[in-house]
Formats: sequence, structure tokens, C-alpha cells
Amino acid sequence: MALTHEIPPKTKITPFIGGALVAFFLIWSFRSFTITPPPPPLPNFTQTPTRHDPTTFYDDPELSYSMSTPVRNWDEKRTQWLNLHPYFSKPGPARVVMVTGSQPDPCKNPVGDNLLLRLFKNKVDYGRIHGYDVFYNNVLLDPKMRGYWAKYPVIRAAMLAHPEAEWVWWVDSDAVITDMDFDLPLDKYKEFNLVVHGWPNLVFKKKSWTGLNAGVFLIRNCQWSMDLLDRWASFGPTSPDYVKWGPILKSIFTDKLYPESDDQTALAYLLVKEGRKWGEKVYLESDYYFEGYWVEIVGKLDMVSDSYRKLEKRVRTLRRRHAEKGGGGYRALWEEYVKDNVGGLKGLRRPFVTHFTGCQPCNGDHNPMYSGDECWEGMSKALNFADNQVLRNFGFFHPDLHNSSLVHPLSFD
Repeated sequence: MALTHEIPPKTKITPFIGGALVAFFLIWSFRSFTITPPPPPLPNFTQTPTRHDPTTFYDDPELSYSMSTPVRNWDEKRTQWLNLHPYFSKPGPARVVMVTGSQPDPCKNPVGDNLLLRLFKNKVDYGRIHGYDVFYNNVLLDPKMRGYWAKYPVIRAAMLAHPEAEWVWWVDSDAVITDMDFDLPLDKYKEFNLVVHGWPNLVFKKKSWTGLNAGVFLIRNCQWSMDLLDRWASFGPTSPDYVKWGPILKSIFTDKLYPESDDQTALAYLLVKEGRKWGEKVYLESDYYFEGYWVEIVGKLDMVSDSYRKLEKRVRTLRRRHAEKGGGGYRALWEEYVKDNVGGLKGLRRPFVTHFTGCQPCNGDHNPMYSGDECWEGMSKALNFADNQVLRNFGFFHPDLHNSSLVHPLSFD
């Protein structure tokens, strides 16, 4: 039988209780020094005096964003708003808001929604690089103004919503910005209020409805432009004379293809027939591809890419890495080499905007002059061409402009 030495119960419990009490008081003492004090009571914000913004034109109950109500004294109202918001009046480049959009319904064309997404990304990329705000609209602000007329209520509303912007830049959804480095030469247009791609000879002498293109244009945010938009829209579906305008326009611009009144021919009419009122402030830009017809551009994009690549190999500073936001100097350097063919591009500089007129990427009802595949493949190629200029800052590129999903790492030396 094993022998054990049993401790009496009292002797066993007493040290335990004593040790536990000591530990308890030590822990309590420690907690008394470490407990976080309760947070102070929240301030009573209701007692803080609030300062209301001074009254501006936005407080006018008669202000309407609809084109059915004219805007008056817009220059004075905009100036007052800018004086109340001096941050937007600081010296610097003129502020630009790019406006674009598409219809509210899903596309009928099976590849239409994907193309519209990529076309939107293209414009957002350019806006981010150049510091432009982008507004994408996909609702009809005026249900009667459909098709090419739908953009005018949007442009007018954008001018009111963005008094800080000196310019509103409308870009059709089917237009691709294919030179991401190109800066709009806004100083060139300081004496003008509307800039469109066009040729005076075709508009005034030949009376051609394709003498200008209304799918891409810059319009200054001012009272003159408000008045022009009202007059321009008077050729559209909301006008009681809409049906009459079609034959009138076609009688002057005899090459016009469509019988109904359209915005492009309407603008040409205003220049030809009401030139004294409007013409002095309209600039027809033909020095570069402010917007270019895609049929004459897409086939040259591979050659343009090769020309820029060869120039990069010759000039090391052109292929240096740089931050996307710090690319202003880089873009200016490129411009020195490509303008006037100094860099040996021989007329193969990037087109600024490639416009896929007649392709109708969403509904697929393209002009029968070309096939749907020509349109969709051409768009994809132009988008990849533009995307290469964006991806460069992220270290990648599309080696094949016909393959949208394939990218390779970009090597630098």
C-alpha cells in the first residue's frame, strides 16, 4: 500500500484564496490605470450656425433645363456664379466638359453593347489624361427629339449644369479618339464660339450637306451659344415647321440624301442663309482630323503605328516611361516631332478623332455602302490603336490591332 502525505483541507485552500486575492487586486490596480475614459459627448450640431450659399440663378424658380424655355442673360448669370466660386476662375487652361451618350435601351446588334462600352471607355481615357470632365447620357431629355436631334437638349442642360466649363465638347458615341496625346488647340478658337469639322468651299460654294459634320463639335458656354441652340433646334421635331424644313434644306443642299430635316444640314443652312448673325463666330476646322471619316483612316492605322514606333527607336526620350498624370511634357515633345512632319511621319500622324459615321453600332442598321463586319472590325481596330496609347502607361500593348484581348508587356530600354 502506497503511502501519501495528505494536506489538510484548511492548509490547501488558504494559500489559494490568498494568492487569488493578490492577483485580483493587482489586475484591478492595473486596469484602473489603463481603462480608456469614456468618449466626450458629441457636439450639438443643431446649435452650430449654418451659412447658406448666396442666391444664384439656380434659385430662380423660372430656370428651366428644357429647351422649350429660353435662357436669358446667361453670361451675367455665369459670371456671378464664377465670382462666388473663385476656385474655378483661377488662371489656367479653359475647362472642358465632354458630353456623349447613347439610347436608353439595350442594343439590337449582338456586339453593340460591347462596342458602346469600349467607345465610352475611350472617351473616359482621354478625359482622364487631359483633365476633362465627361458626362455620358443615356436618356432622352426630350422624347420628341430623337436620333441626331437628341444631343441638343443634353448639351443645353450640360451648359447649365457646368457653369465652370468654358467649352462643352460634344462627341458622338460612334466616334473614337485615336490620338490620346493631342491637345485641343483652344487658344486657336479664342475668337469663336462654335468649332466644327468642315470646309468653307463645300459649304458656301458647292452647297454640300457634307461640307461640315455635326457629330463632333466644340461650343462655348455663353449666351450666343444658348441662342444658337434655340435656333438650331427650331429645325427639329419640336418645331411646328419641322415637316416644311426638309424640302427647304434639300432645295439648297441638293446632294442631301434624306428628305427630313437634319441637324447637320440645318447648321449649313444657318451659315449660308444667316451668316451675318452666326458665321463670324463659327470656325470650320480642316487643319487636322477634328473628326475624320473612318473609311479613309482605318486602313492606314497599321502604317501610322509603324511610323511612330520607328520614330521612338530613333529618339530615346520619346520612349521613356512616365506617369499618366505627368505626361504633359511628353505630349508636347511628341508634338514637336510630329507637327509639319519634322519627325519624318510623311503625313502619317495619328488622326485625332475617327468617326464611324453610318455604322450605327447599337442598332446595326449600317449604311449599305459597307458591310457590318467592316464597321465592327474597323471600330475594334481603331479602339485598339487608341488603347495602345493608354496601356503604354501601364506597361502593356496590343501587338495585333485586330485582336482586342491579346496584350504583351512593353519593353523599355
